[in-house]
Amino acid sequence: MAELARVTWPPAPIATARLVLRVSEARDRAAFIDLFASPEVRVHLGGPRPRDELERAVPEVPGRRPGLFVVELDGAMIGTVTLERRAAERPGGGLLPDGDHAELGYMLLPRAWGSGYAAEASTAALGWFAGAFPGERVVLCTRVANAPSLRLAHTLGFTEMARFEEYGAEQWFGVWSPPSPPA
Repeated sequence: MAELARVTWPPAPIATARLVLRVSEARDRAAFIDLFASPEVRVHLGGPRPRDELERAVPEVPGRRPGLFVVELDGAMIGTVTLERRAAERPGGGLLPDGDHAELGYMLLPRAWGSGYAAEASTAALGWFAGAFPGERVVLCTRVANAPSLRLAHTLGFTEMARFEEYGAEQWFGVWSPPSPPA
């Protein structure tokens, strides 16, 4: 995967029909803490972290790094979408012959579930990535037990490459290839 450092970060906010994907701001701190403290959100991600620990550890402006988009609905953060490097040496990483790849991740607060926001935000992030890194594939890894995440992976056009054990659970590993430019 080409490093995100070779593109201007952060990009201009990305507007969809209902959402805005943007860089994190200080006003998002409480929502970041809610995401990482939520038992519902973190059930397939290693479990929730203690809120008091997060209150001490989360910086004033959390998530300020290349590849992390805040997902905003009506002026408030409802989650994140990330495109980060997945090293070839991690499980599944060696399935694709050309080394490290961008990995799509998403987390939304439970109040935002079931409305198609994850698909809308992820589609926008993948579109941005395809424009910034033409021709590069993106991978996604999720627990097989996470049925909503698997449905989203299929909706986004990810194709299963493998299943393997990681973090004590069976993982689904898929790949997304950007649409070919018109001839």
